[in-house]
Amino acid sequence: MKKKPNRKALKAELLTTLEQTLATLEAAHAAAREGATHEQAKPENDKDTRAIEQSYLARGQAMRIESLQAGLAALGTMSLAAGEVGRLGALIEAEEDGEPVTFFLAPEGGGTRLQGGVQVVTPASPLGQALLGKRAGDEVELKLAGKTRLLELVDVS
Repeated sequence: MKKKPNRKALKAELLTTLEQTLATLEAAHAAAREGATHEQAKPENDKDTRAIEQSYLARGQAMRIESLQAGLAALGTMSLAAGEVGRLGALIEAEEDGEPVTFFLAPEGGGTRLQGGVQVVTPASPLGQALLGKRAGDEVELKLAGKTRLLELVDVS
């Protein structure tokens, strides 16, 4: 039997991963902002939209940075107190088609794979929504991308 993942270690790993993503986004944002305001970005004619495109890109990146910062703050204060129902901070072990899968419910970082193959899911996702409030022994059925997924929850902590 494989060792159960440590929620505190998972949270720390996710925080580190998201902080690295934030640093990358901030560097890309600075480059896009510089590109939008650089002297050579001045339009050569009325059809030249390079500077406008760079400013749209910079704004989109700034919005993603703000969202990620808020998610990091929520993750930083997320409780890891033991519980028996799916909630933020819960570690959920399930079986899907006879294969074990483990999910970590967090406010940010959905889709990230952590140590031991643990998948991060957020309440904003259909899977995260389906896991909220569930207990060991419950079954979760949901349709994603036209396919039905059936999960049997083995443990919720």
